[in-house]
Amino acid sequence: MNNAPIGIFDSGIGGITILNSIKKILPKESIIYYSDNYNSPYGNKSKKEIEKLSIKNTEFLIEKGCKIIVVACNTATTNSISKLRTNFDLPFIGVEPAIKPAAMQTKSGLIGVLATKGTLSSGLFEKTANNYASDVKVIEKNATGLVELIEKGIFSGEKIENILKKNLNPMIQNKIDQLVLGCTHYPILIKTIKSLIPSHIKILDSGKAVAKQTNRLLIKNKSESNLLDPSYTFYCNGSDQSLNKILNFKFTINII
Repeated sequence: MNNAPIGIFDSGIGGITILNSIKKILPKESIIYYSDNYNSPYGNKSKKEIEKLSIKNTEFLIEKGCKIIVVACNTATTNSISKLRTNFDLPFIGVEPAIKPAAMQTKSGLIGVLATKGTLSSGLFEKTANNYASDVKVIEKNATGLVELIEKGIFSGEKIENILKKNLNPMIQNKIDQLVLGCTHYPILIKTIKSLIPSHIKILDSGKAVAKQTNRLLIKNKSESNLLDPSYTFYCNGSDQSLNKILNFKFTINII
């Protein structure tokens, strides 16, 4: 057994959706979450900037003794995970848009992907789409401004709905039957999204898949924990307002 914590980082609170999935599947694991909300959002940054921030976030979690690191940000994954795996000698799990299951399950041959500019313009996203969705039509939309509102603790209301409608309506008009949430922030808005799309459209995110992969890697490396009272510690380098609003379990927040 290895009772060292799992490390998770994101550009803000979006990765909490990934943490919740990991916490559900791995209830005996301690977790350290790092929110780089000072530099949020990552979606409008260059690949070089994202790599630099991801390396810094990783170094922070390694200093805290993490045994495995989850890059709980689609933009950071698609732009920097190869660099991280080259630079650091520990397991990494990334978050990629759920294009493969969407392409396998679509009946209309049309899927929508709601993501950030940084994810949609990345080489990894293009490769994933080409590998798994070459036989279907993928409608991509960059929901500019959505992450910024979520980071301010705004999860509903007119501003959120206006951005979602602007991006979702063209997908609905094109008859998509699968909607991929390609940013870990977006599942926070799941209730509002469901209210704006027809009920037959299936919504997919990566939370459960990431949690299962984390479990598989821990088993493979024989590094599972067996804690009866695991700890959940959060660090952020900006405001903790949005973290406090979204967390609903015992935790400790440290502002650095």
